[in-house]
Amino acid sequence: MNEWPNGWSGDRNGNGYGRGSGADPEGARAMPQVRRDAAPGYQRQEPPLPPSMSPRRGATVPPQQSQGYDDAYDGYNTGQVYGGGGGGGGRYDDGYGGGRPRPRWGRRIKWTIITVVVVLAVASVATYFWADGKLRRQVDLSKVIDRPETGDGTNYLIVGSDSREGMTAEQKKKLHTGSAEGKRTDSMMILHDGSNGPTLISLPRDSDVEIPSFVGSDSGKKYPGTGRHTKLNAAYAEDGPELLVRTVEANTHLHIDHYVEIGFAGFANIVDAIGGVEMDIPKAFKDKWSGADFPAGKQTLNGQQALAFVRTRHAFAGSDLDRTKNQQKFLSSLASQTATPGTVLNPFKLYPVMGAGLDTLIVDKDMSLWDLGEMFFAMKGVTSGDGKSMNMPVSGSTGGNLVWDKAKLQQLVQQLNNDEKVTVSSN
Repeated sequence: MNEWPNGWSGDRNGNGYGRGSGADPEGARAMPQVRRDAAPGYQRQEPPLPPSMSPRRGATVPPQQSQGYDDAYDGYNTGQVYGGGGGGGGRYDDGYGGGRPRPRWGRRIKWTIITVVVVLAVASVATYFWADGKLRRQVDLSKVIDRPETGDGTNYLIVGSDSREGMTAEQKKKLHTGSAEGKRTDSMMILHDGSNGPTLISLPRDSDVEIPSFVGSDSGKKYPGTGRHTKLNAAYAEDGPELLVRTVEANTHLHIDHYVEIGFAGFANIVDAIGGVEMDIPKAFKDKWSGADFPAGKQTLNGQQALAFVRTRHAFAGSDLDRTKNQQKFLSSLASQTATPGTVLNPFKLYPVMGAGLDTLIVDKDMSLWDLGEMFFAMKGVTSGDGKSMNMPVSGSTGGNLVWDKAKLQQLVQQLNNDEKVTVSSN
């Protein structure tokens, strides 16, 4: 039975449906909703669909939304009428088709941050173990006997030795170190780090001290005290760091928590590794013994010049007392200029600086990298206005040895042990 009304037929010979049966293409007649003239108000003349092809009763055929493709054509839409698939023409498919998915920037940022944190954590741990392995923990403070009680804060004994270990003959000549065998102390300082700021106290190497009873660092034999007086640096020459710590503690009654020593070569290498240290020298001076030759004014000292600067004493009226002031000034500037973002955050600068220092640094067996870091930043605090630097108070001399002022020394040690603000002066 023919379902087409008014005698319409689907065969090729009729006047209605069929390919090539009229001026309009088949798609434009069979699907009027895609005709360009099917605008609102346009009266469609095409017959309704047969019942078998009609929508459910009460339903309507949704109007098709233009996708923008046929705007470029003068004819008719050749795309699909219903459905969202098919040829998308490169348009973004909103997650329903096969188009490229929308970038998830939040997720990308999160994983980028996680990756950076993990890399930094791994690098930090690796750096810690690398640096910790370089520390030369050679000084055993457990061998020091009859020690004073521990006070508040932390006390470091910092020693600059004239060790020429690892230096070539050319380096010794260049740095004016000479070729003496063994090691002697060229400078000694006590750095107290406490809640009232750091205090840096220089101990002149010509200080008159009494050598107390002690246990030999190598022999283990106990040597009784005889009341013998000598220069402070002689204690180091006699039995090394352990006897030096024992002598300092016995003559000051101040407990030393950690020992740190650096030689000539290490000192010069650190300065060169950070690119030099800027200093403001108020008055020009020369010293043939150390090789110093400095004009007045601001200047950047390299490793060789820095070593000459901290070793010079013959050019000053105060000799060793003036030298200790220059040593304090230089070490504080070195710490201040090293602890900067340009060094700490730059691995190409940080690792050479750490390597140069740790290779020649000798510390006590209980010293950790954390302790070393605290000492370093306490040294920096001396120049930042948070701390104080001074010489050990001296009352006079006997035969070239400097005698400490006992009253001021007692007050100074009491303030340090109680972690109080130091009010004692060097004069």
